[in-house]
Order: sequence, then structure tokens, then C-alpha cells
Amino acid sequence: MAQRRVTVGAEVGLHARPAALFVEAASAAGGTVTVAKGDGDPVPAKSILAVMGLDVRHGDEIVISADGDDAEAVLDRLTGIVNDG
Repeated sequence: MAQRRVTVGAEVGLHARPAALFVEAASAAGGTVTVAKGDGDPVPAKSILAVMGLDVRHGDEIVISADGDDAEAVLDRLTGIVNDG
């Protein structure tokens, strides 16, 4: 399983539109994708309720994990979303 620690650069954090884009990109992945806030428990990145429930804000560190053949590409897309909003 590939993993990345990312500091959220988007001013609005991972709320509303960025969260929807994040979940949409995660849902397009072939394998399992999870996200955790800091060292907390990971939640399914394909669930908008789970992602919104993390209450990720600008400057928070998150850990994104993905498995499957496209794991690195998925992590690249998700990292871009949390940095650009």
C-alpha cells in the first residue's frame, strides 16, 4: 500500500467542493483508498461523509493511502486536490 503525508495547502481545507473532488478522484481508483487526519484512524476516502467528518482544515497534516496498480497516480491526484483546493 502506497502512502503519503500531506500538509493541506488549500485555504478552505478539505470541505465542500474540495472534499467532493477528493472523493470523486478516490472513487475512480481501482483499489482501496483511505485518509486519516494526523495519526488518527483512517476512513474510506470514497465516502463524502467520512471525509467531511475528519474536519480537515488548512495546515492540517493528513495521511492518504492507496493500493492497486494505479496507487501512485491516485496519490498524485489526491495530493493535488488538497494542495490546490
